[in-house]
Amino acid sequence: MATPINNHIRTGQLGESMAQLYLQEQGYTILEKNYRYKRAEIDIIAQKDSLLIFVEVKTRTTDTFGFPETAVGSKKEKLLLDAAEEFILSYSWHQEIRFDIVSVTLTNPPAILHFEDAFH
Repeated sequence: MATPINNHIRTGQLGESMAQLYLQEQGYTILEKNYRYKRAEIDIIAQKDSLLIFVEVKTRTTDTFGFPETAVGSKKEKLLLDAAEEFILSYSWHQEIRFDIVSVTLTNPPAILHFEDAFH
């Protein structure tokens, strides 16, 4: 029997897969998935033209308790910034960067919203 934690993980993985496919359809090249640095994880690191994009994916099965994108708070932003800084240094990236949120609601049909330049 699946536990609520397992269901939560599967929901997140499904959302990340859908977000990745969506981004690829929009012309993004996926460079990394689930990039980890200390306590932080960046769900997707993508590139489009000369822009490096760090993407946080938030997934919910419904919007009953709010929209997925509202779950990215200042603590999560700080962790993402720290991980992004490490990635930029380790890959010697010297061009523009951006932080996006992809919100996935697993309704029928699923709703995918892409928030470009969601925070700095």
